Amino acid sequence: MGDSVGGQGPRRGKRMPGWRSSIWYLLWSLLVILGLLLGLWQWERADDKRSYLARLDAAPTLEAPKEIPPAGSHLILRGEYLAGETLFLDNRTHEGQLGVAVLTPLRAEDGRLWLVQRGFLPTGPSRATPETTTPEGEVALRGRWQAAGDPPPLYGPNREGRRLQRIELSAWDLPGGFAHDGWLHLEQGPGRLEPWWTPNVVPPSRHVGYAVQWWGLALAALAVMIIGGRRLAGDRRHALGGSPHEGDER
Repeated sequence: MGDSVGGQGPRRGKRMPGWRSSIWYLLWSLLVILGLLLGLWQWERADDKRSYLARLDAAPTLEAPKEIPPAGSHLILRGEYLAGETLFLDNRTHEGQLGVAVLTPLRAEDGRLWLVQRGFLPTGPSRATPETTTPEGEVALRGRWQAAGDPPPLYGPNREGRRLQRIELSAWDLPGGFAHDGWLHLEQGPGRLEPWWTPNVVPPSRHVGYAVQWWGLALAALAVMIIGGRRLAGDRRHALGGSPHEGDER
């Protein structure tokens, strides 16, 4: 009996608890699932971006619409610029240059007001009030409509002199206000400056690349889980199988 008791001591001492393998598989399984889900999310975002770009390509062309135009619509407007109401969207960059975007209200033929983003004006680091010329008389404009959405974060006052940190229609105190909550990015017509704005859309191909990366990480995590799990199981079998021989030798 003494030998039997003596043999059990080493067996308990070298036995590897099964919970270590359980925790190993649990943690790595969570990583695999997370990688799969994130990859799927990026794949779905790529589909969403393709749909959005397709809607932009198929956007209608409207002439001074009475109803709120769909985002991305091509608009045709006729009217007169309100040159004295021009403000400048600060801290824009274009082709390595620092400058502003020129924002001029337009009074259409029916009396309604539209905000026109005319393009980029280089200013460099100077904080002097930018200067630009504005066509007089009636003009015909064509551009892409951007509906006002959630504004970016603002730190401090929005307006400094004639510079704005972000586009807000409330910065213009004009009788009757603007026709719709948004603005026109000028593409054709008098007063057009260097275009700089494009829809802020991450290309679908980039989301596909992100999805492949996440799925690659999930595959790597799966490989680590399997290889490490087998090693843990082998160590446990070795520990359990070696103990009786040590007891017999005694």
